[in-house]
Amino acid sequence: MPRQVAIPDAVDAIDFRLLNEWQRDFPLEARPFARIAQAVGCSEDEVVGAYTRLKSQGLVSRVGAVFAPRRLGASALAALAAPPDRLEAVAARVSREPAINHNYQREHVFNLWFVVTAASEVQLREVVAGIECDTGCAVIVLPLEEEFHIDLGFDLRENGQRSAHAPLRRASAVRRGEPIALPDQGDAACLSADERRLVAALQGGLALETEPFARLGLEAGLDQAEVIATVARWVETGLIRRFGVVVRHHELGLGANAMCVWDIPDGEVSALGRQLAREPAVTLCYRRTRVAPQWPYNLFCMIHGSERDEVLAARDELAGRLGLDRFPHAVLFSCRRFKQTGARYLGAKDLIDA
Repeated sequence: MPRQVAIPDAVDAIDFRLLNEWQRDFPLEARPFARIAQAVGCSEDEVVGAYTRLKSQGLVSRVGAVFAPRRLGASALAALAAPPDRLEAVAARVSREPAINHNYQREHVFNLWFVVTAASEVQLREVVAGIECDTGCAVIVLPLEEEFHIDLGFDLRENGQRSAHAPLRRASAVRRGEPIALPDQGDAACLSADERRLVAALQGGLALETEPFARLGLEAGLDQAEVIATVARWVETGLIRRFGVVVRHHELGLGANAMCVWDIPDGEVSALGRQLAREPAVTLCYRRTRVAPQWPYNLFCMIHGSERDEVLAARDELAGRLGLDRFPHAVLFSCRRFKQTGARYLGAKDLIDA
């Protein structure tokens, strides 16, 4: 079942191309917006202005790097069960933590779900311990064990043309359904001092100006050519999963999303995960550690859509066809988004000795 996305009426044809065509393969050169301007038929200043406006409208989160899970420091999905009358206060405490980049309320006893990123496993545990201490809520931590598909790049076209109700497709089938070997967490420590400063500068995205890589260089203490060469190398080696425009899916019409989970026997989860990741409706798919007895599920996928019924129909169809629901399962719809930013693995204190 195709997912429908209603592009806001204020987005014109050029805006649409800026949103859609540079979610990956962003030009890694001194004046990237000039290259994009040449492609879309307008001026460099108009492209910079358009991205600035799209960001202010909330349609673009940032332009920059999406780092691969576990390749840089430590990260984990985490959840807690907040008392309903304290949910907003607990969520506010979680969102204040710089190490938290996503924080959502979901329909479950574990009603607050967030992603923790840090320079090391030790720092990640410290963040979790601080949240537990301040909120009085026990946190379950679910590290990534096997990645089948993690890449929130989307194609907003229908049959190659912009449509006000275009089915949302993945922008690329990179490694779709193929398990990716995961390194041990904590590799941020293996970066050089220059590289660590560059990662820190990259975390917030590119400055929307004519020579953004020169600005990165000023922040990281590198020249522009070194910045571009290093980013290109990280893209090539997979440290950066994709480099480009990161769109905000809710603002683009995807008002419903569900985290769908199953408890799959360990001997079967990899094969089923690969099958699930190949489904067009699935935007994320991975295996995570169980936390018994509170959380028995180990196979996760995300399904996004405009309406709840659309998401449920897609979920039920693929689960039925793949025979997934013979295993224990649950569907956790998102209720509220408290925070959504790019991951921040390195903070100022991590650069003191860099």
